[in-house]
Amino acid sequence: MTRVDFFFNVVDKDEKILSIAENVLQRKRKLMVFASDHEAVKRLESLIWTKQPLSFLPNCTGDHPLANLTPIILDWRIDYLPHDDVLINLHSQHPPFFSRFKRLVEIVGKEQEDKFQARERFRFYRDRGYEIRTFDEAI
Repeated sequence: MTRVDFFFNVVDKDEKILSIAENVLQRKRKLMVFASDHEAVKRLESLIWTKQPLSFLPNCTGDHPLANLTPIILDWRIDYLPHDDVLINLHSQHPPFFSRFKRLVEIVGKEQEDKFQARERFRFYRDRGYEIRTFDEAI
């Protein structure tokens, strides 16, 4: 069953995504970042290249010919899911395919709307019996 991790009160979501991506790579696992749209994917791609100049975080979209070999997939589409290891959800709703992944990560900022939507997702997962761990970044 999928393990769900919620990171609350995250000041910089982009930094958290990069931190998780680095940890996933160090553990030789694979990561799918489920972004909201094509523009969000382009922004994440740019962020990876500009924020991490000394490290290499190999990434591509799910429809790329090398997606099965690439450890980080950035995509907004549900048709391209080349693996089922770690998923970061950047949508306000739960991803319809999350249960095929071993681990789901929800990143929640300090904004009230973000917290409200996260509470809805939290209840959804909890009511279906998923193991949930929470981490308060404000502490």
